[in-house]
Amino acid sequence: MSQAQRRRERMRRVQIFDTTLRDGEQSPGISLSVEEKVEIAHQLARLKVDVIEAGFPITSEGDFEAVSRIAAEVRGPAVAGLARVKFPDIERAWEAVKWAGKPRIHTFVGTSDLHIEYQMRSSREQVVKEAAEAVRFAKSLAPDVEFSPMDATRTEIGYLSEVVAAAVEAGADVINIADTVGYTTPAEFAALLKELQQRVPELKERTLSVHCHDDLGMAVANTLAGVEAGATQVEVAVNGIGERAGNASLEEVVMALATRKDFYGVEVGVDTRQLANTSRMVSNMTGYEVPPNKAVVGRNAFAHESGIHQDGVLKDRRTFEIMVPQDIGLDGNNIFLGKHSGRHALKEAFEELGYHLEGDALNRAFRQFKEIADNKAVTAADLEAIAVDQVGSFEGKFELSHFRVVAASDRQSRAAVTISHAENGTYEAEAEGEGPVDAVFKAIDAATGIKGRLKEFRIDAVTGGKDALGEVRVRVEFEGEECSGRGLSQDVVEAAARAYVRAANVYVANRSGARVTQEAI
Repeated sequence: MSQAQRRRERMRRVQIFDTTLRDGEQSPGISLSVEEKVEIAHQLARLKVDVIEAGFPITSEGDFEAVSRIAAEVRGPAVAGLARVKFPDIERAWEAVKWAGKPRIHTFVGTSDLHIEYQMRSSREQVVKEAAEAVRFAKSLAPDVEFSPMDATRTEIGYLSEVVAAAVEAGADVINIADTVGYTTPAEFAALLKELQQRVPELKERTLSVHCHDDLGMAVANTLAGVEAGATQVEVAVNGIGERAGNASLEEVVMALATRKDFYGVEVGVDTRQLANTSRMVSNMTGYEVPPNKAVVGRNAFAHESGIHQDGVLKDRRTFEIMVPQDIGLDGNNIFLGKHSGRHALKEAFEELGYHLEGDALNRAFRQFKEIADNKAVTAADLEAIAVDQVGSFEGKFELSHFRVVAASDRQSRAAVTISHAENGTYEAEAEGEGPVDAVFKAIDAATGIKGRLKEFRIDAVTGGKDALGEVRVRVEFEGEECSGRGLSQDVVEAAARAYVRAANVYVANRSGARVTQEAI
């Protein structure tokens, strides 16, 4: 056996636990439809993550349906459902994940004195008791149970050890140490984990996991410190999305472990060539744009402006690049379709980009493709925009059927809209506004009977050129709740109107089911 083979045998395997669909969706303004969540989950399976945390089933009917669909339809990764240390939560999580090939219940409770006293109005003794009972009950239902002490990094180490020991004794398979508020530092976190393993030696027989937030910009560094300290699972999110400043970024953690395998001495099972596709899909569906200078997946990650850098890269890429674009799937996609391309070619092109559209969604996408292809050659970027525009779009009650705008520089713009409702027919309304977009939004408010207040408006060209598709993203406040919407059209006013109607649909869907507001992990 060669030295390289012996080294590989000694390498630990670090599992990638993806929480994009649970913690990531808790980002302000993100509200994914069930179909969008399922599509992202399929892409996470292609990425070959080990665990998909699909949602928090008890929070709403929509979340329960999404977790159930993912558990039933997505194969490969384990599928986890989140639950507080409450029996109804745990039962609901099990009802959702039990269809999975590898189901997991993930239960949690706050363990810092701040959380125990002010959030839960409980006591240390009661929390230990509830944690053990919850894990024991979850284990009676599911073969795989994860336990997380929330705010673990601000929990006194003696008490944290007591809670963890109780969870292990009750049957927890995974112990996840959560830096819930992004408070710790890499050296401090590593020391905490090492001491915890010394105090609870039974952890050697369990999976030790870490979950780090980015409030001080150290989520990735803390996660990697956790791996150095013995963690064999890392909890991450695509593009680093999540509560407040977000989570540790999946692509950054994965590529750090892969690129510096010589230092960390661990292996991951992720197919890194799917990272770019996954990042773009999540960005497109959530409306959270990837900063151009973001590590690994930002558009500048492999760009070189400096003459010295350019010269070096031309001579040998290794002079200024520690990764190559092909490592993350940036091979340069040459998909171009024209107006004579058929439905089968379009479906195959979508699948090459990671989107699987069927039935009505494919039919709508094909019609939209034909409309666009009459005016321009359709590129891969256009196809991604069309796919995202159609995934889950049928779920809304309202649909923009027609609009008309009269605009001039010397007077207010006037808009008329016709909105169809899935159950109640059509509504028509007119309104004036400060410009065509404002007029259309006010007319939509009048037609739907739901008044919104625009909080954010962003317009982008999908590709270059005067014939580019316009992509509009909005964040709208309806009765104190912020909802996001996205619209696509070569007419930017139409794109804006479609985005606004989508946001209204999200609000209607959310209003139909109550949500648990307690922050998790």
